[in-house]
This record gives sequence, structure tokens and C-alpha cells, in this order.
Amino acid sequence: MAGSSKKAIYGAILANTAIAISKFVAAFFTGSSAMLSEGIHSLVDTGNGALLLFGIEKSKKPADDQHPYGYGNEVYFWSFVVAVLIFSLGGGIALYEGIEALLHPPKEVELDHIMWNYVVLILALVFEGSALRVALKEFNKTRGKKSFYQELVDIKDTSTAAIVIEDSAALIGLLIALICVALGHATGIVYFDGLGSVLIGLLLISVSWFFATECKDLLIGEGLMPEDLKKITDILDEEESIEAYKRPLSLYFGPSEVLVNLDANFKDELTADEIELSIDRIEKNIKTAIPAVNRIFIEAETIKTKKVDA
Repeated sequence: MAGSSKKAIYGAILANTAIAISKFVAAFFTGSSAMLSEGIHSLVDTGNGALLLFGIEKSKKPADDQHPYGYGNEVYFWSFVVAVLIFSLGGGIALYEGIEALLHPPKEVELDHIMWNYVVLILALVFEGSALRVALKEFNKTRGKKSFYQELVDIKDTSTAAIVIEDSAALIGLLIALICVALGHATGIVYFDGLGSVLIGLLLISVSWFFATECKDLLIGEGLMPEDLKKITDILDEEESIEAYKRPLSLYFGPSEVLVNLDANFKDELTADEIELSIDRIEKNIKTAIPAVNRIFIEAETIKTKKVDA
């Protein structure tokens, strides 16, 4: 992962730590369950950032006898753990607190320290917005013309996606908390506070489910996108030494580690040296077109069909 991405994670950790402390202080003085849920959310986000950094460092371990393709998938595993923690510790606890507040609400809205909630939530919105801005800057580097949602689905750097998802959910959660606190303050209806906590819990559960699904796809073996496979087939089509080939097979072993397997039928009149030069040329062209590809295996075999598209 690039240093700029790690800076985004460090920034998110520092911001979430400060925000979590301030939210817990506000929750202590006001007794707000929505604020307590937001504090738990920020605390979970802080721990998640640390887990993402741990996964990034683990993924840098060199290949060994037991892991000949390296440890790149460590990033995907720890990103999946982060998704589970968002679900259980973030969403689950927030939902529980909200239901408890709805079943056993206070007799009236506490007004003595209500300004604590407003000040902390507004400051948190500013800090979370700044952290999200940094994360989006890194996220948009590979986005191109894709929509925000489509890039979240397609991106292979799950650590960057995790920060964007967490910060986006945090901003929405803060807005929910602020609206519910303000409504409770303005109307005196005690159920708004518990409702806010329930909505925050449902938000985090939905976000974690989406992110866990994306991590799962990469963990069980996801290959290159169709547009990247098209780049490979275009290279093979332009290679005069190849008469036919099978559909390229690919597999992600990390955000910047991709294995590509090719079965190709070389022209019969080529010498061994000419085939070697052709293979070197194909590998160079593929790695230039798709920098994430770092391992290519090309097998020469007899294929009686014409060239096949990806």
C-alpha cells in the first residue's frame, strides 16, 4: 500500500481517538444513548485502523516455502475482520443500546448538559469530514469515470475502501445523532434518542455486510476485471507468434499482486529461442498494461480452435 494511503489511516486513527473520547465525555454528562453509540462507533473505527495497518505490514512479508505466492492476502483477511467488528461491536452494540433506550426511556430529556452533544457532534463532523477528504483523495486515484459505488465494488485495495466506508458511515451516523438529539431537545420526546441509536446500528450493520461481502469475494479468489482481461487478449491478438489461446485465468493475491495463467498455441515453425523471445515480449507487454500483474505463467500447448476472447 502506498505511503499516502497509510497516512490516511494514521489520520483516521488520530481523529477517531479524539472524537471517541469527546463523545464518551458528552454521553457521560448527558446520558444520551445516541451519543454513547457514536462513541462506541468511533472507538471501533480506531481499533479497525490499527488492524488495517497490521494487515498491511503482514502482507509485506516475503514469500517462503509455505506461502510461495507471498502474504498479500493478509490485507483481505484483516479487512474482513474489520467488517465483522463493525457489524458486532459497532452495529450490534448501537442497536442494543437503542432498543434499550426505547424500551426504558428516561422520564424527560436532560437539558443541563445538552450543549455537550451539540459541540461534540459538530466538531466530530468537521474532523470526520477532513479524514474522509484525505481518504477520498487516495480512493479517487484509481476511480476514473466510475461511479462512487462501482469503484467500491471493483476496488482491490480493501484497506483504502475500509477507511472510505468507515468515514462515510461515521459522517452519516453523526448527522443521524445530531438530528435526533436536536429533535429530542426541541420536542421533549424522549424516544428520539433511542431511535437515533437504532438507526446508527442499522446503518453500521448494513455497511459491514456490504464490506464483508466484498472482502469475501477476494478471499475466495477473485480475478481481473473484464476490461483488464481485454487488455491481455488484445496483446495476445497482436502477437504474431501465437495461433490460438484459451481464456486467460487470473487471481488476486493482494491489491498489487496478481497471478495470470495463459495457455497458448505457438506457430509450429518457431524455434525454442523464438518462443522464449515471444514469451518475454508478452510478459513485458502485460505488466506494462496492468502494473498489478507480477506473476505470469505461459504454457505452450496444442489448441485446435481459433483465438478466443476473454
